[in-house]
Amino acid sequence: MRGYSGFGTAVLLAPAYSVLWGPRIGIPVMLLMELVVSLQLVPRAIKEANHRVILPIGAAACLATPLGAFILLTADQDLLRRFIGGLVLVFGLLMMSGWRYHGSRPLPLNLLIGSLAGLLKGATGMSGPPVILYLLAGPEAARQHRANLILFFGTIAIISVIPPAIGGLMGWAVLAKALLLLPVMMLCVPAGARLFRVLPERWYKRIALVFLVSTGVIALLA
Repeated sequence: MRGYSGFGTAVLLAPAYSVLWGPRIGIPVMLLMELVVSLQLVPRAIKEANHRVILPIGAAACLATPLGAFILLTADQDLLRRFIGGLVLVFGLLMMSGWRYHGSRPLPLNLLIGSLAGLLKGATGMSGPPVILYLLAGPEAARQHRANLILFFGTIAIISVIPPAIGGLMGWAVLAKALLLLPVMMLCVPAGARLFRVLPERWYKRIALVFLVSTGVIALLA
């Protein structure tokens, strides 16, 4: 999903891993995996992305991420897991409905979207929902949409691992799980990137949205 579309790591893994291990282990595991994946995809995306839009959004998100991380460190884990599930479920339903933001993208709004994404990233590991719904409404071609998302997620991935590390969440349990799971993702990301060049986009969207809604329901009700 991440290799094909440029997004999807957090919105699938954050609810699933939060159910398996709780948010304070599941989210740091996902953040480490997303950081490594981003390093694979960012170099090509830098050339194709719309820097005028992405750089302000990314900068605001990086500044807001530590504030969101305070919620991760202090909130009740069960309540946070259910919030993650609800957020993914609502996001999946909005994607299914076809709703998108269709207004202009001035600098103040870019900064607001980036700040909201950063708060969500720090608290839940997921910065994607507001940014994806916002960016996919733009006039860019599918290739530049994908590059925009890859560059944004790559920018925030570097910052997002710092607060959990400072807060003591990057222990051996987190590192062991990340090391075990990373080879699987590292193999699948380039496979997804190749599929982007050959498969119709509508095939991917249908499958991805089913996964999104399913993981959201599981995290919300488990």
